[in-house]
Amino acid sequence: MESGSIEKLAANLERIRQGIDRALERSGRKGPVKILAVTKGVSPPLIEKARELGISIFGENRVQEAREKVRMGAFGGAELHFIGHLQTNKASLAARLFSCVQSVDSTRVALALSQASVRYGRVCRVMLEVNVARDPAKFGVSPEEALNLARYVLGLPGLVLTGLMTVAPEDPEAARRAFRGLASLRDRLLSEGIPGDALAELSMGMTSDYEIAVEEGSTMIRIGRGLFGERA
Repeated sequence: MESGSIEKLAANLERIRQGIDRALERSGRKGPVKILAVTKGVSPPLIEKARELGISIFGENRVQEAREKVRMGAFGGAELHFIGHLQTNKASLAARLFSCVQSVDSTRVALALSQASVRYGRVCRVMLEVNVARDPAKFGVSPEEALNLARYVLGLPGLVLTGLMTVAPEDPEAARRAFRGLASLRDRLLSEGIPGDALAELSMGMTSDYEIAVEEGSTMIRIGRGLFGERA
């Protein structure tokens, strides 16, 4: 949709919002559910159109691509989240660019982010990426290791734990099990003494499965194709 109009983007956004409302009604939840616009491969002018429509949270998968867009002023004062796999050698740049890193999946990554945040006098919000489906092709801490990682992150300076994130399988029923599993894991972590504000967000659900995710408790969905169309 790079050559598309703001009207098309507005229509897509309204469609997503209606889907959220349907899912909330089916589940009996009240929300709210935040929309994170995934802007991998999206040009700065189209990102600016999304901001004009009221989108205030954006997500990037690649640190260097995000850096160039930040340099061009694409995101303005909006929140920018990192949602890709983070290598420790990119942690320093990530700590400077992003208001939240959703993909912390090891103590090594957490420590690198903490050290960089302290060095630059910043506070970086983070989420734990959990491989609930145990897919060997996906990143994420195992559900069994999530408690220890959460405790480790809570003890690090410069980081604020705000929730959990997962990437679900493509099959709808498997996706539902993954989303339900992340919500159950959140409840277990709460019962183990992890503070509620450290688990406030459940970032789960994308274009193909966000209604299922909302039904299962998502507080933030990550939408790229559903907003901006197919990208190269």
